[in-house]
Amino acid sequence: MRAEAQTLVSEIEKSLELLRQRLGWETARHRLEEFNARVEDPTLWDDPAQAQKLMRERQALVDALETHDNIKQEMEDQLGLIELGEMEGDEEVITEAEAALRSLAKVAAAKELEALLDGEADANDTFLEINAGAGGTESCDWASMLARMYVRWAEKRGYTVELQSESSGEEAGIKSAAYKISGHNAYGWLKSESGVHRLVRISPFDSAAKRHTSFSSVWVYPVVDDNIEVEVNPADIRIDTYRSSGAGGQHVNTTDSAVRITHIPTGIVVTSSQKSQHQNRDIAMKALKSRLYQQELDRRNAAINEAHDNKGDAGWGNQIRSYVLQPYQMVKDLRTGVETSDTKGVLDGDLDPFMAATLAQNVSGKSRAEAQGDD
Repeated sequence: MRAEAQTLVSEIEKSLELLRQRLGWETARHRLEEFNARVEDPTLWDDPAQAQKLMRERQALVDALETHDNIKQEMEDQLGLIELGEMEGDEEVITEAEAALRSLAKVAAAKELEALLDGEADANDTFLEINAGAGGTESCDWASMLARMYVRWAEKRGYTVELQSESSGEEAGIKSAAYKISGHNAYGWLKSESGVHRLVRISPFDSAAKRHTSFSSVWVYPVVDDNIEVEVNPADIRIDTYRSSGAGGQHVNTTDSAVRITHIPTGIVVTSSQKSQHQNRDIAMKALKSRLYQQELDRRNAAINEAHDNKGDAGWGNQIRSYVLQPYQMVKDLRTGVETSDTKGVLDGDLDPFMAATLAQNVSGKSRAEAQGDD
């Protein structure tokens, strides 16, 4: 076997070993049997929330086991083809098998990285908020572009996206929007997107065709599930109802059904503008608990994340990523240095390289911090 193929196989085997470690390989099959037994229990759905949680956990384990087994089987199949090609002197078969191993190594590395999403809330669904910064119409349009980008990213992953609330811009775009994105590891992936995003382009709203710089902020926090308890003192919150301001036409609520909850000690404000006021209270309270939980996570991780603190006003000096559309094409993450000239692909939701690099950096930083703590 040629040197490149040997190197690729070694990389794939290392990724498989990490996947086994993260799975708890010795007990993984047994845990799946236990899940299957519980799924067959006719009383399971007496508690729908708990049943859904169990089904998600079971599916995550099934997916992880299948991922490991599929990668291992594919590697063995390609090694078999290489061996056959060498025996028969068929260079084309060997070349095709080596190309397949290169692709498989990338898949294995991506799955290895995904396996590092083992934080307390990484597997949870997530809330994502987008707010236009200073700049009027320009920033509102940029905020709507970001919203589209994240919706596209989520849909490509098979996640479910629910619009929680939206405030339209006066001329174009949106002033703000809040989404709930549901799917395994939704928070784990999206948490790296919190921060200020900067756009540079020739403005479509400027008759002089001048270049403009716009800012919008993105904040991500996990949906709190039954395993995470967050207590909110009723005396600490103010609940207001108001008439939702939507995009106009048939979608405008005609009653004061939208709900705004303000957490007085922290100043956190959450809103929901669905049709039912009762539903809005429930959604907004869940969002508030999630924000408070995220605040606690940030406090715990302050020492680790200090060098890459994402919080700040949506303006100069606080951006985590720049999107330049003119005079050249480039998207660059200022934390990791990852960049691409495929601006269209990024704005269509191709965000995985940026997320992966930030995740790897954070995991590396966490490992170093933990190692120093053990000294």
